[in-house]
Amino acid sequence: MWPSGVDPEQAQRIRETGLQLIQKALAVLQIFAASQFGCAAGRVPSSMWPQEPTVRDYGPLLQRLEAAVDRVRVLGSCRHQPVEHIVNYTSNAALGPRDELTTAVRKELAIALKDLLSHGLFAPSQTMSLVLAPISCLLPYRPETQTMHPWELFVKYYHSKNGKAFVETPARQLSQSFRLPVGGGPVTITPKQSLLWAVHTVLKEHGRYKRGPDTEFKALVCMALNEQRLVSWLNLLCKSGTLIHPHYQAWSYMAQTGFEGALRILGRISHLKFRLPVDLAVRQLKNIKDAF
Repeated sequence: MWPSGVDPEQAQRIRETGLQLIQKALAVLQIFAASQFGCAAGRVPSSMWPQEPTVRDYGPLLQRLEAAVDRVRVLGSCRHQPVEHIVNYTSNAALGPRDELTTAVRKELAIALKDLLSHGLFAPSQTMSLVLAPISCLLPYRPETQTMHPWELFVKYYHSKNGKAFVETPARQLSQSFRLPVGGGPVTITPKQSLLWAVHTVLKEHGRYKRGPDTEFKALVCMALNEQRLVSWLNLLCKSGTLIHPHYQAWSYMAQTGFEGALRILGRISHLKFRLPVDLAVRQLKNIKDAF
């Protein structure tokens, strides 16, 4: 509360001056901490993370992904006709080859891929980034770190590339829906364009039913396999340094390898053609809505 004699404009100038002084002091502390202790803004010191070797060992996660890929490859190679794969949850009958493929993709491949992408993944808090990061090496305690779902990385990529503005232009919607050329040229859809459209579609279809990130991630994986773009979409994400570096620890699989080994493993099923259901998690809800 300012004294009654202080002019409001003068009080505002005092506030602004104070904020500028605080920002300058934090900048000096950040430079000092970075030079003396190796701290950097937006990064959590490695000493603040669990030191158990089992936490940092990504070998089992990579093995699970490889096993899931091999299973999907075997099941996908057995298919002869391009029919849609649908899981029948209401029947007690034994699952057929098509049902097994959908189940393997959603419950094995997608989960294994999610777990590997989650290795060392975190969401840097604004408090740590703006205030504590310059002196985080000097803190005597270990602040809690927030986990982050890999689906959120794809959403962040979508927003960083202005995905909504890109896909919602009338010309782009016509091109995507009816394969019409934009600007009179041939229809060429790049991996980046297809990824933005895919994330937009999943957000639109699943967001209205308040589905969780797990189901949205599974939908994206199914869509990527259907379009034979799983490796290219993941590669786009991995090459986005401004997105990856602030969210992965130095000991993570992503930071250590660039996800290259996982991409090579996933390449074993890149040649297969799928027609997996993308809206499986919301199909029943959509049918109920349509009924009324």
